[in-house]
Amino acid sequence: MGRDRKVTVGLAILIVMLLIAIFGPILVTSLLGQSPTKLHAGPPSAAPSGAHWLGTTSSGVDVFAQFITGTRVSVFVGLVGGTISTFLAVVFGLVSGYHKGKAGAALTGFVNIFLVIPGLPLLLLIASYTRGRGGWPAVALIIGLTSWAGGARVKRAQTLSLRNRDFVSAARYSGDKQSRVLFMEVVPHLAPVIASTFLFAVVGSIAAEAGLDFIGAGNTNTVSWGTMLYWAQSQGALQSGAWWWFLPPGLGIALVGTAAGLVNFGIDELSDPRRRTLRTSSRKPKRRAKQKVVTA
Repeated sequence: MGRDRKVTVGLAILIVMLLIAIFGPILVTSLLGQSPTKLHAGPPSAAPSGAHWLGTTSSGVDVFAQFITGTRVSVFVGLVGGTISTFLAVVFGLVSGYHKGKAGAALTGFVNIFLVIPGLPLLLLIASYTRGRGGWPAVALIIGLTSWAGGARVKRAQTLSLRNRDFVSAARYSGDKQSRVLFMEVVPHLAPVIASTFLFAVVGSIAAEAGLDFIGAGNTNTVSWGTMLYWAQSQGALQSGAWWWFLPPGLGIALVGTAAGLVNFGIDELSDPRRRTLRTSSRKPKRRAKQKVVTA
């Protein structure tokens, strides 16, 4: 039951964040009349109040409007970057693990090359060259293309263990196409691992985008959680004690990561039969004790 509650809480947080990303900026602009970029919309460095729920920046910009608008950019970068990374990891992991001979060896070597290349320096190099041109979709594309190798290695190892199973061999010997064998027989057994990979790829993409913006390698003219941290750091928010400027984006990133971890608890239980068995066996004594009490 505790694990079910953790998964429910994690999913609820992720859904709320997604709804804020979709509808939040519209509500902030239309209902509250706040702008994430309008200078001198309020007094500079003002603490949270009824007029400005999360205070203002040193330029008088409303922090709450920035946080809600930045949620859209950060969450969309996480979803797109995580989707690209997971897709590449699944494709290269499945194909390199299933095929034997030169084709499988060549794909494995290709994955190993990307695995050896340091992902963070490569990401910094490409991001610094583009300087955020193309908006957040370009940033998400860069993050997705530079972060898939580790997940592909895991999928390859899982595919190698499934390749010689009886149900896969039966489908192969019955004349099914390789694509059907992969996506109808192998992929369903990898679904929990793929879902877990996607969750942490989303969190990793959000953190990578925030890190790029924080060090100034991204497009600082956009509004995201990373650019909020960048301007808060560059304007001395920590030194001046303006916690309402840098704390919300940091908590937003931490909250998404916590929610993904909570959901992953349920995925781990789904993918590990031993945990399900232990959980069921731990419930039986409690049920028997309740039955004895009722009988008495």
